[in-house]
Amino acid sequence: MAWSDNDGKKQDPWGNQGGQQGPPDLDESFKKIQNQFKNMFSGGGGKDGEKGGGKGFRLSPWLVVAIVGIGAVLVWFASGFYVVDQQQRGVVLRLGVLQETLKEPGLKWNPRFIDQVELVNVTQVNQIAQQSQMLTIEENLVEVDLEVQYRVDDPKLYIVQIREPVISLQHAAESALRHVVGGLDMNNIITQGRAVLAENVQRRLQSYIDRYQTGILVSSVIINAAGPPSQVQDAFDDVQRAKEDENRFKNQGEAYRQTVVRQANGEAEQIIAEAEGYRTQVTERAQGEADRFLAILAEYQLAKEVTRDRLYITAMETVLRSAAKVLVDVDSGGNLLLLPLEQLLQNSAQRQGLPSALGGTSPQTSN
Repeated sequence: MAWSDNDGKKQDPWGNQGGQQGPPDLDESFKKIQNQFKNMFSGGGGKDGEKGGGKGFRLSPWLVVAIVGIGAVLVWFASGFYVVDQQQRGVVLRLGVLQETLKEPGLKWNPRFIDQVELVNVTQVNQIAQQSQMLTIEENLVEVDLEVQYRVDDPKLYIVQIREPVISLQHAAESALRHVVGGLDMNNIITQGRAVLAENVQRRLQSYIDRYQTGILVSSVIINAAGPPSQVQDAFDDVQRAKEDENRFKNQGEAYRQTVVRQANGEAEQIIAEAEGYRTQVTERAQGEADRFLAILAEYQLAKEVTRDRLYITAMETVLRSAAKVLVDVDSGGNLLLLPLEQLLQNSAQRQGLPSALGGTSPQTSN
């Protein structure tokens, strides 16, 4: 299709004038490019498929295969390089068979598609959470929430021995927790027994995973929460308050008992001490009287009359010293007159409003 300008000349839309060539043919261009590639590998060709006058450069098919093979080998060799970090160790599986040597940190190379290298972090501390409901030794339902921290200790066992080592660790943690909780009472679990519970669970869990050969080392077991389920929390609180009241009453009763016992023991020791003192006093007094009697007996055997008179005088002196009475001997030789001076002095003191200075018995008259 062509357009006419102002002079009446024909022009096509590609800017060519009347008799000139139109737009290039795309099919022809692609054919030319294809012929050039053919000439490169099979020899030169003339225009429109005709043979050229000179002989072109020709590549052998074996040379092409060799070039492609060398390129593939270089790509395969380059793909075998990898880096092992300081926290990692490499486990090598050669055609599915475990190799004994671990890959240490650094730049390493293994044949690709022949060796499979699994990189395992041996320093990172991982953790799993476990929450379970179980029965205690007294058949109470308790809910325990724990956290297990672990790291990979043996990369070979971790990769080869167990298909899912982390899942195995979770199952072993639940089994160990149920076994330990089943041997404790609820009071120990929710109060001061948490540390003992965590220690026992860690020890039993480590024995389980060692038996499974998982290559995992349990760093610690932390009991985050331990208590009754939320559905029975109110009833459990009532029971705990009742137990606290019971313990309080017991403590008060024990304190009262100890007070009474200590007081009774003190009084008993006082009575025993007084009795011991009285026994000693009586014994010593009796011993002194016996010694005095033996001494008097010896004197009596030497001078019986003199000793008898002295004993009489001493006895009378002792008796009369303790009695507030006066004996008057009259010359008439009549009866001995006993004056009630004690009574007289007491009556005189009462009349004067003074306390009595003497005390004794009522006046008597003896014939």
